[in-house]
Amino acid sequence: MGHPLPSHGFSGRIPEEIRFSEGRVLSLWGDSGLGRLVAEGKYITGRFSDELVEACCEMIRLWKPEPAPQWVACVPSLSRPELVPDFAERLAGALGIPFSACIEKVRSNQPQKEMQNSFQQARNLDGVFTFAREKKVYKPCLLVDDMVDSRWTFTVLSALLRMNGVQAVHPLALALTASGDV
Repeated sequence: MGHPLPSHGFSGRIPEEIRFSEGRVLSLWGDSGLGRLVAEGKYITGRFSDELVEACCEMIRLWKPEPAPQWVACVPSLSRPELVPDFAERLAGALGIPFSACIEKVRSNQPQKEMQNSFQQARNLDGVFTFAREKKVYKPCLLVDDMVDSRWTFTVLSALLRMNGVQAVHPLALALTASGDV
């Protein structure tokens, strides 16, 4: 069957030194309150509310990730290219740190929730993203996505960022779906 991520050169487990650091999820998908606001932003208004920005800022203040993120990146989407970057940029502004759209989605893939197992979830992401900056040492970052179905998108993007010199990657998702295993 092979390894699910051949374009990254992994054989077996992803090495510890390129994995993500501790992360957080703001809400459960569809829950009343914040989960409802995430659903409204994604499917009704097309923009995540300032209330979600404020809630994430408060969560980060209480969480105090170490090493502290010095910039914000996000998981891009070809189907909704502005949704998460807009939110991540506003979150970065509220935190007083820069935002960078340094991750590019170079090909489409199936939604992770449609994959039947972990191997398929990983294979579904192989070669989908690139890091669009020169290779050097970068300060720790906060990696933002709207929803997490599996941890594979965060896993693959964290490995990509870490292999390109990012010191630490703290994932943050607005909602955890019912199928999520985080």
